[in-house]
Amino acid sequence: MAGLATSLGAGAASNSFDQISGADLLLIFGSNTTEGHPIVSLQVNEAINRGAKIIVGDPRKIEMVRFADVWLNLKPGTNIALLNGLIHVIVKEGLQNENFIKNRTEGFDELKELVKDYTPERVQEITGVNREKIIKAARLYAEAKNAMILYGLGVTEHRMGTENAMSIANLALTCGHIGRPFTGIMALRGQNNVQGASDMGPAPNIFPGYQPVTNPEIRERFEKAWNVKLSPKIGLKSVEMLDEAKKGAFKGLLIMGEDPGQTDPDLHHVWDALKSLEFLAVIDIFHTETTRFAHVIFPGASFAEKDGTFTNGERRIQRVRKAIEPLSGLAEWQILCELSSRMGYPMKYNHPSEVMDEIASLTPIYAGVSYDRLESGGLQWPCPSREHPGTETLYTSAFSRAGGLAKFVPLEHRQSGETTDLEYPFILITGRRREHYNNGSMTRRVKGIMELYPEEILELNQEDADRLNIKDKETVRVSSRRGEIMVKAGIMERSQQGQVFLSFHYPDALSNLLTSEHRDPITGTPEYKVCAVKVEKPD
Repeated sequence: MAGLATSLGAGAASNSFDQISGADLLLIFGSNTTEGHPIVSLQVNEAINRGAKIIVGDPRKIEMVRFADVWLNLKPGTNIALLNGLIHVIVKEGLQNENFIKNRTEGFDELKELVKDYTPERVQEITGVNREKIIKAARLYAEAKNAMILYGLGVTEHRMGTENAMSIANLALTCGHIGRPFTGIMALRGQNNVQGASDMGPAPNIFPGYQPVTNPEIRERFEKAWNVKLSPKIGLKSVEMLDEAKKGAFKGLLIMGEDPGQTDPDLHHVWDALKSLEFLAVIDIFHTETTRFAHVIFPGASFAEKDGTFTNGERRIQRVRKAIEPLSGLAEWQILCELSSRMGYPMKYNHPSEVMDEIASLTPIYAGVSYDRLESGGLQWPCPSREHPGTETLYTSAFSRAGGLAKFVPLEHRQSGETTDLEYPFILITGRRREHYNNGSMTRRVKGIMELYPEEILELNQEDADRLNIKDKETVRVSSRRGEIMVKAGIMERSQQGQVFLSFHYPDALSNLLTSEHRDPITGTPEYKVCAVKVEKPD
């Protein structure tokens, strides 16, 4: 959100999912699309069947590599260097879109100067990607009529995640591949309503609709609607709350539908923080690693018990209708209203539609949204009025930044927060598997899914396995500077030499005991994708 908003004005996908299949070229960067976003991958498959060219930028030999014209097999943490290298080739060969750059952007000269140093030879040395692949990929992307970039957590879950997103924008702007149907940047969100949650202002610096809390006029509007005085002070991010809890400065926390006790990095730190809280309340549908620390647990409502909306990764606001009444007797919004009222701020709604009416009255990008309109189908924001049909393609005439111009942000390659050494010679990448969902608290309860993927497997390259004398399905110890786990090894070609992969779905193999404390300084996003570990046979 932060990176795209800085460069383009809005922190969201620029197009709709059904435009993916109409692109001539897809650059899939840091997204294991078939496993992390299997429905989106159907659109990718349709594009492939229509003859679209595919470039995959990923350290692992993911399924999409089979269809790729170029596989940019970069070392984890070298995204910016590779993207700068692509822009270097494009500029050197005169393939940039000069008309678009002149009329719709600012700051290109500074980027042009910076990328002079990112020759294919130097970028090969930094990233491990062959220079010929870099040149070929740059030409394919620049020369395509309609090119679209799909990126995921492999871009954002780094210490430079925000800068990685800005670098993605730099590449698209250099070629003018944005602001038209079938061409743009699709930031693939990690779960079904991540976009909708982001839209509602959970970040400590914004109100709903990405309106800054520091703006006195905006703050006054919310104060009048809510009948409270609101602070202009920017609060804490979730990871910062845990930091302060461990110090004893942050006393109470309500966690809803989240399991930081399993999915946050550096779990010993997280557990210490949760233990340090004077009061922890959790709203969830199942026990999790986090509920172990809770003083009070409220039973949450599953998707089948919810009335409301989900806003998906293409900015589409869609109605969700409950099939049954909440088994606990209350939906989560009712729990929140009751808690608020008992704590001194009366919060009364008769139905979620009234919440949406309030959202529309205070949030310009949702101003035209109501439940009666959503009955006939979803609406893509921005939808500024009741007559507006919603926006399928962003930036067709202007960018959302002040002045309407997109901004190039020149960025240098920097090392990840943690690097390998003789003691910890492997880079651990963490991610998801198609069969399971997030912390696995739901999917691990499904017999059929557990028959398909019953336990965690450490992906290990054959050459590394031979050197360590490790056999397929043999139990190994994986350790980092923070902790260790025991897990079965899976010998496969997906991971390159010197790299291993784990998911975070299984409590009996908590990969986040290993991951580091390093974060993006702008957003606080943890660096899940680069962690130094060693792999060895147990004693």
